[in-house]
Amino acid sequence: MKIIVVFFLGVLTVLGFAPFYFFPIPLATLALLLYFWRNSVKPFNAGMLGFSFGMGMFGAGVTWIYVSLHDFGSMPMPLAVLALILLCAYLSLFPALTGWLAVRSRAAAPIIWPWMVASLWMLSEWLRGTLFTGFPWLTVGYSQAPHSPLAGFAPVVGAYGVSLLLVVSAAWLSCWLGQRRSWRFLYLLGGVWAMGLGLQWINWTQPQGDPVTVSLLQGNIAQDLKWREDHLITTMNTYAQLIRESNGRLIVTPEISIPLFREDVPTDYLSELAAQAVANNGDVLIGMAESVSSDRNEYYNTMFSLGVSAEQRYRKHHLVPFGEYIPLKPVFGWIIQVLNIPLSGFSRGSLDQQPLQLAGQRVAINICYEDVFGEEIIRQLPQASVLVNVSNDAWFGRSIGPRQHLQISQMRALETGRYMLRATNTGVTAIIDQRGRVLQELEMFTTAGLHGVAQGYAGSTPYVQAGNSLVLGAAGLLLIIGWLSVFFYGKRKTL
Repeated sequence: MKIIVVFFLGVLTVLGFAPFYFFPIPLATLALLLYFWRNSVKPFNAGMLGFSFGMGMFGAGVTWIYVSLHDFGSMPMPLAVLALILLCAYLSLFPALTGWLAVRSRAAAPIIWPWMVASLWMLSEWLRGTLFTGFPWLTVGYSQAPHSPLAGFAPVVGAYGVSLLLVVSAAWLSCWLGQRRSWRFLYLLGGVWAMGLGLQWINWTQPQGDPVTVSLLQGNIAQDLKWREDHLITTMNTYAQLIRESNGRLIVTPEISIPLFREDVPTDYLSELAAQAVANNGDVLIGMAESVSSDRNEYYNTMFSLGVSAEQRYRKHHLVPFGEYIPLKPVFGWIIQVLNIPLSGFSRGSLDQQPLQLAGQRVAINICYEDVFGEEIIRQLPQASVLVNVSNDAWFGRSIGPRQHLQISQMRALETGRYMLRATNTGVTAIIDQRGRVLQELEMFTTAGLHGVAQGYAGSTPYVQAGNSLVLGAAGLLLIIGWLSVFFYGKRKTL
C-alpha cells in the first residue's frame, strides 16, 4: 500500500514544476516520503519506496521524451514506451539509493539526520546530472524558481543547493509529523525560508550600460517539416521576413533555424539578413550547421553572428545523447536505424568559448540542452553581460517539456544575476530578467518576433564564483559529521 501512495506522491511532485509552479507541493510530498523512510524497518524497503516515488515523478514529468521518440523520431510505439519506462527506472535508482542510505543513517542524532538525508538527496541529483553526460531534468530545486522564498538562495548555492534546502525543510517537517511536540523543527524550517526571503533583497549584480533592444524570433516550423527539402524555401522566407520586421539591435533566431550547412546558404540571402542588422546598428544571431571537413564527417551545431560587429560564432559543446550523437556506437549504433533524426553525429565545440561581442553586449550563448547545466553556463561569466538560449523544443510537441525548459532558464538567470533571452522554434520564446521573472513571452506555436528590451549586468553572484563546489563541499562535510553522529550517538543509545 505504501508503494502505491508514494508513487502518487511522486506524480504530485510534478505540480511544483512549470507549467504549474505550485512550489509548496514538493515540500509536502517530500516530507511524506521522508516520513515513510524514517519509519521503514529495513533499508531495502526504503529503497523500494524511493524507487516508486521516482517512477511516479519521472513517469509523469518526462513524458515529452515519448513525444520526441515516437511522434517525431518515428520510433514504434511499443519501443518508445519501453524506452521511456527504462529511462524512468534508471532515474529512479537515485532516489532509491537515497532512501536506502537514509535508513542506514537513521541512528544519527535527531538534529543531524535531516541534514544527512538532504545531503544524500542532493548528491544523488548531482550524480544523476553528471553520469553519462548527465540528465538533471526535474532536479527538485528547479520547482522553487522563481517564486518560492528558497529561490533567494539560488544566486548563492545554485539549483542543487536549493534542492538541499528544500529536502532539509521536508525532513524537518517529517520529523515534526513524527514528534508533534518537537516544534524546533518548524522553527528551523521557518528560519531558513525567512532567510531565503531576505536574500531576495540583495542585488548581487549591477546594471551595466544602457538597455539594448532585442528581437527574439519564433519561426514555428513544424518538426516534421523542418528538414523537408520542399519546405526549405518557406523556412528561409519565414526567418527573412521576421528579421526584416525586427528593429532590435540584437536579433536572435532559434537553434539551426536555417536547416542547411553554413556554406550551402546562398550568399545574397545572408547579405540581406546582415543588411537589416546593420540598419538597426546591431547584429543578428543565426543558427545553422557548420561543416569543417570536405566529406562532412565533422560538423557542429553553431550560432553565427552577422551585422556591425565582426562575424563570430559559438559551437555547441554539451551534446544530447541519442539526439546529437550516439554514445558507445558498438552497443547503441542500431538506434540510429530506428530514430528519424537528421544530423545525429555532431562534433563538440570547445569547452572554453568566450562571450560574443554583439550589439554593445557580451553575449554568452547556450544551445538548447546546454542551459540545463548551471556550472557550464558560468564558464562564460562574469565576462558576459547577458545570457542567450536558443532551442528547438518542437521535439517536445504540446507536452509540458517546453515549460519545464523555460523554468530551467529562469533558474539560470537567478544563479547568474543576468537576463536570459530565449529564442525557440515553437516556444517558449521569452525575456527573463535577472531575478528569474518572465517579463515577456510569445504564445507558443505562433510565428512572430518578441520585441523588447534587455539590460546588461556586471558582477558575480556567489554561485558564479564558486559553482557547485560550495554546496558539494558542504554536503560532504555534513555527511562526515552525520556518520560520526551515527557512530557515537547510536553507540551511546545502545549503552
